[in-house]
Amino acid sequence: MSNSRIDETLQMLERRRRIRQLFGVGLVAVVLAATYFGLNFIGFEPKELWAQVPQEIEFIRSFVPPNFVDFTIYTEQNNITGLKAIPASFRNFGAPIIESLTSDSASLVRLSMVTIILGFTGTVLGFPLALFFGVLGSEQVTPFPFNFIFRGAMSAIRAIPALVWILIYVPLAGINEVSAVLAIATDTIGNLGRLFTDELEEIEDGPIEAIQSTGASRPQVISFGMLSQVSTSYVAWTLYILEINTRIAISLGVVGAGGIGRYIRLRQDLFKYQKAAAGIIMVFIIVISVELLSSRIRARLRPDEHESKSLWDAIKDLGDGNKWLGTGSNR
Repeated sequence: MSNSRIDETLQMLERRRRIRQLFGVGLVAVVLAATYFGLNFIGFEPKELWAQVPQEIEFIRSFVPPNFVDFTIYTEQNNITGLKAIPASFRNFGAPIIESLTSDSASLVRLSMVTIILGFTGTVLGFPLALFFGVLGSEQVTPFPFNFIFRGAMSAIRAIPALVWILIYVPLAGINEVSAVLAIATDTIGNLGRLFTDELEEIEDGPIEAIQSTGASRPQVISFGMLSQVSTSYVAWTLYILEINTRIAISLGVVGAGGIGRYIRLRQDLFKYQKAAAGIIMVFIIVISVELLSSRIRARLRPDEHESKSLWDAIKDLGDGNKWLGTGSNR
């Protein structure tokens, strides 16, 4: 290649690099401008917010220290307040906790269990229809354009948040735990079904052709040639949606659907901020516990990842500077 040809190639590459840089700068400028006009549109005033910082700090201080007097029936009846209520609830091998779980009393332990149940049952009830719409929404199963009937149904469901679905179910069940489960289940159909569809679009043709060559029927091809390739991913995605649905259950509780979210809302409305703080801490424990359990199961399902870290190992890694800098060993 002649020197002139090399120079032309280098100049062309340099022009392309400059165009990409200009495009990147332009994109950032557009995003910043849109953000600026958006904040002005909603009346965002940094000076006014800064002036309210002392009030916000004072408000946060009203949550300290958290009061776990409602942790169990035992601590409530014996007026055991503060953090002392937690170890006191584990007396007699956790008898107060068991008593609270089996009672209708609105203790933190029972309400936390209600929240977990809402997320779990909503996921389980929504799973069958999510699988149905998700599989039929794939072009691998349903020919174009008929697959868009199912894709459109999932898109319509996903367009409505769970907080709105629970309002739609008010005439059916009111705003309570039942309507919360229905809202979460409906939301699961749209979100989990779309994940199932996208996963099915990425499967390989080899196993499908192998099943077809045996003279298998269409349902057998779908079951053994398609779904067998994504079964592990489907379980992993379902666990991921379970994490999200647990958070949704907490949000629905804030609007009156029961669980720990409703406890926090009621205590805050009554200006019992220290009790509300205890509920917020329970929210943190619920979400972290579900996420840790889900992530460990999903780690077991991933190929070549048969071991997952314990909570203690994960905490120790936070203090490893080499891992933060990306210079540590991956082993």
